[in-house]
Parts: sequence; C-alpha cells; structure tokens
Amino acid sequence: MTSGRVDLALKRTLDVVLAAIGLVITAPVQLALAAVIARHLGRPVFFVQPRPGRKGVVFNLVKFRTMLPVDENSGLVSDEERMPPLGALLRSTSLDELPTLWNVLRGDMSLVGPRPLLVRYLDRYSPRQARRHEVRPGVTGLAQVSGRNAISWDEKLELDVRYVDTRSFGGDLLLLLATARTAISRQGVTAEGHVTTHEFEGARRLSHGE
Repeated sequence: MTSGRVDLALKRTLDVVLAAIGLVITAPVQLALAAVIARHLGRPVFFVQPRPGRKGVVFNLVKFRTMLPVDENSGLVSDEERMPPLGALLRSTSLDELPTLWNVLRGDMSLVGPRPLLVRYLDRYSPRQARRHEVRPGVTGLAQVSGRNAISWDEKLELDVRYVDTRSFGGDLLLLLATARTAISRQGVTAEGHVTTHEFEGARRLSHGE
C-alpha cells in the first residue's frame, strides 16, 4: 500500500473513531442544546441543508439551528435580523457544529477538509478553486484555522486548494489541534459587517471587482 493510501486509510479511521467518541461524549450536551433551541428558537432544532461533497456529490449537512424563521410581518428577513443572541453564541463556540459529527460518521464528510459550501456556488468556482472538491469536505480545515470568515473568499479558496495539494495524516492532526485553539479564542467567526460571511459571487466577478 502506498503512503498516500495509508494516509487515506488512517484519515478515515481517525474520522470514524473520533466522530463516534465525540457523539457519545457530547450526547448529553446535544440533548440539552436541542431542548434550549426548541424553547427559544422553535422547531425543528436541526438545520438541514444540501451541500456538495467530494466530486460535487450533494449530501444533507446537519447542524443545530441558530436562526429564527423568516417572518416579514415581524421584520425578520435578513440574517442579521434573524440571528438572536443564542444563535450567535452557538456559532461563536461552534456548538452548532456538533450534529455534523453524524455526517463524518456516515462518510459524507471528514473531520478535516475544505468546508462544504452552498450548492449554488458550484458553477462559480474557477477551475483551480473547484479542486477543493477532490477530497471530502471537513468540519474544519486550513482556511478555518487561518482566519475563518475574517479572510476573503479568494484567500479561503486558495487555502482549500493548498490543503488538497499538501494533505497528510500528520497535517490533519496538527489542524485539529489548531482548530481547538481557534474555537476557544472564537477568532474569525464573522466577516466584517456580517453575522457570518458575505455571498461568494464567483471567481470571475471577484477578480474584476464586480
């Protein structure tokens, strides 16, 4: 078996083991969070959305809900208006990501890799940026420990491609350790002027400043 295949086998083993342990350990926390979310944000407590995975194959990403539903009569339309303090806390601490461990266990995702973005972005990537889909998407990745939402789309996508080109089992372990530090410090949770980040308009538009 080549070193690349060994790394892939070790990576998947790490994903399964840590995701399974994580789900068991966090089960009481997830149950408590589900109850709090149901009380303060309503049901359903989970946010389920199609996201593209490896080779662009779409899967359903599962996270805890952090926003109130759209309600034009109450003026709840934009992300900023729909994000209550509870939702902001869940996102800043990454607690909303706990259910995503199911996606890792199922094989939709890996613990480390480019973040799964929106399906509508698929035809907006440059050929180079589209290489982020050569691997399973991750709960965390190189872009997340290098600035998260505080850096530009160009920077994030370039970091995703760099991960694809340089990935290794040892590198994944280092990124997991770096993620723990980032989560504790809550750095880069939002882009300037946004509760999360702004829309990715596309490589061609961004390059021309449109």
